[in-house]
Amino acid sequence: MTSYEKSIKAYGRVDVEKALETLAKIPISIHCWQGDDVTGFDSGSVGGGIQATGNYPGKARNFEELKADFKEACKYIPGKKRINLHASYAVFVKGEKVDRNKLEYKHFAPWVEFAKEMEIGIDFNPTLFGHPMVNDGLTLSSYNKEVRDFWIEHCKCSRKIANEIGKNLNDNVLCNIWIPDGYKNIPADRLSPRMMLKNSLDEIFEEKFSNVIDSVESKVFGIGVESYTVGSNEFYLAYAASKPGVYNLLDNGHFHPTESAADKIPALLCFFDKIPLHITRPVRWDSDHVPLFDDETREICKEIVRNNAIDKVLIGLDFFDASINRIAAWVLGTRSVQKSLLYALLMPDKLLKNTQESCNFTSILEQMETVKNLPFGAVWNEYCDRQGILREGEWINAVYKYEQDVLNERG
Repeated sequence: MTSYEKSIKAYGRVDVEKALETLAKIPISIHCWQGDDVTGFDSGSVGGGIQATGNYPGKARNFEELKADFKEACKYIPGKKRINLHASYAVFVKGEKVDRNKLEYKHFAPWVEFAKEMEIGIDFNPTLFGHPMVNDGLTLSSYNKEVRDFWIEHCKCSRKIANEIGKNLNDNVLCNIWIPDGYKNIPADRLSPRMMLKNSLDEIFEEKFSNVIDSVESKVFGIGVESYTVGSNEFYLAYAASKPGVYNLLDNGHFHPTESAADKIPALLCFFDKIPLHITRPVRWDSDHVPLFDDETREICKEIVRNNAIDKVLIGLDFFDASINRIAAWVLGTRSVQKSLLYALLMPDKLLKNTQESCNFTSILEQMETVKNLPFGAVWNEYCDRQGILREGEWINAVYKYEQDVLNERG
């Protein structure tokens, strides 16, 4: 009897085969910006409270290198994948460059061709940071109408681009808006910036697109905006609830450390048919560390699975670590989320729910602890084998070989 066959027996009434089949169908939207430390192709600056720390050699410097690195990472990531793009990753032909409020679909057509080659989907984000028009740290909530209008135009053209991407891939594209707007010190007026943000969003979302899923992303605070964030969770949650077709994206790094992003998922499922999600690993704040197979990631995935929300929660990643091999970061982070999903799929949810309904809270704790001793690793290894992907401890040597042959040559 193989270790996998033994694991099936150990899991008892849980359908292990169904868990593997389900996992293979769950798409993970992998962010492109891990590969170049959020630098992008149009400005070379970041800002907006975003900071990738470290100087590991071999950072991607252009479209071809970033594409090659992403393709290499995908060799070691099982299951269904998407690529998540920021507008700052527009691909310009030699000698051409337009500002962000003039971007067109043609500047992302090379990414679409790459997606077709890889047989993956695409998600999209306007880039409202790392640009001279971020006026005193403000964009869509700026007191300067010229600044607001510039970013409104950028978000409008980003939604058009996302729609064209969707048409060309015969798919829906999540188009997510995040802004860095806020103040370092206590503001005298908290309402006016939020009213300007609301008016800006209303203008952005005036036109409807059939291939776009719109979302807005909150944040509790960032570097330089410690005292006040215009786009708070309360603001965006209320906005999404009042604006049909707009969703509130949850990023588990964008809340107070004592808040549970996992608990927010079933709360939103009571009112929304979709929940866009970014998974990261905050260490004391939104530090965007590589996700691990840890308690928080598992709890998030358990809520997705146990609430039959696999088709409702749009899972994406958002982290950037420049202190380690960037391809390994992609692989580690994505596989950790997939392992957490598999762990959740192997939970005896029906048994646990019945135990809760009987108010036997002692047994709930005992049953949850018992699951931790089941042979999860054997099931994960079986999944990797079926996907034709190297197991844990095996893929890292292939990544180091790519580092030696390709990344180190970049200087």
